[in-house]
Amino acid sequence: MTSIAPLFVPTPGAPELLIIVGVAILLFGAQKIPKLARSIGESTGEFKKGQAKVEQELEEYRNDAASAPDVETETATETQS
Repeated sequence: MTSIAPLFVPTPGAPELLIIVGVAILLFGAQKIPKLARSIGESTGEFKKGQAKVEQELEEYRNDAASAPDVETETATETQS
């Protein structure tokens, strides 16, 4: 029997977040957590900038394709005599 992955994964609640924060403090130490959070924030910001740029380029491409005149090529039909 195959299992199907859920489309929407529930977000963790308060107890789960506390456990995750506790494990992070144990793994990285209290001094490195702010630096790690800053790095994650910067990475997220760069990702969103890149995503916005790609979406803008796609929108420009769609607009160019929509405004371009349709070019129909005529094909030669063979006539038999």
